[in-house]
Amino acid sequence: MTVCLSLTWFAGENPFHVLSVLFKSAFGSWDDLALTLFYTTSLIFTGLSVSIAFHAGLFNIGAEGQLNIATVVTTGVGLFFTFWFPPTHVAVALIYSVASVLAGLLAGGFWGFLPGYFKVKRDAHEVILTMMLNFVAAGLAASFVTNNQNPNSQNPESSPVSPLMSWQPWDPLHKLAPDTPFNISFLFAVAAALILGVLLYKSRWGFEIRSTGLNEEAAQMNSIPAPKVKILAMCLAGLFAGGVALNEIFGAHMKYRLGFSPEYGFIGIAVALLARNHPWAILLSAFLFGALQKGAGDLDLETNAITRDFAKVMQAILILSVSSFSLWKGKKK
Repeated sequence: MTVCLSLTWFAGENPFHVLSVLFKSAFGSWDDLALTLFYTTSLIFTGLSVSIAFHAGLFNIGAEGQLNIATVVTTGVGLFFTFWFPPTHVAVALIYSVASVLAGLLAGGFWGFLPGYFKVKRDAHEVILTMMLNFVAAGLAASFVTNNQNPNSQNPESSPVSPLMSWQPWDPLHKLAPDTPFNISFLFAVAAALILGVLLYKSRWGFEIRSTGLNEEAAQMNSIPAPKVKILAMCLAGLFAGGVALNEIFGAHMKYRLGFSPEYGFIGIAVALLARNHPWAILLSAFLFGALQKGAGDLDLETNAITRDFAKVMQAILILSVSSFSLWKGKKK
């Protein structure tokens, strides 16, 4: 933090003023905090996505594509129900929305399965595959919006799903901050992190994933099916990234908006690294990055020489600090 504030001083800004702007923007009011938690929710999902792949010895750089595909499919299935089987009752609409979310999660899981499968079967590098699939997902998302453009908007966004399918009317968290997109997805994200933490460190399944990541050959010698474990880990990585669709669509905007993600998938890498891939620590790490994401929005307005991109500088310095500490600790041993 000292290094970050020093950089603002060299840029000609008062470091304490910059820190004050960041803090007030992220926590200045209840609505500000709710928006911070909205960003945190998506970052928890993408942080978990990157983390579980890391535990299996894989680098999932494709969370951005996985969340895009999941959000497109979630919206697409919702639009299918909206236009072909319009809901006339809240109960039916709830079933439709749950079915749409499940379809989106499966799509995200499939987008994670592809690099996992080719990694195991063809020894293709998962980093290259996931990067390529990010571009494929972006192209499919653009095509989806082009063919389902909202006729009442000039923004690049799809038609909205039926308002009856929205979770906001009964969502207890949204009622706490009705003027923000904060929603019950936050609780789902926290629950996912807590459950994954228990499974990774207290179950045979988690032991198999961690063993495969630490030493694949030793794992196979102990009858652990390492190839299957890697494929499963990538499927789960895609599924967790797909949780962003839950936060974005039925929890908030009810439509797919092209470019809605401020690079959640890539920030998720930083979230996981800062938390050292522990699911429970990801909750705090995601909250920190969510606060930076929300707070940075006001830097353009409240300062003369610092822009919102300064948040990315802070994220980078945080990661470098954690990495340097880990390296120093390793050498000390």
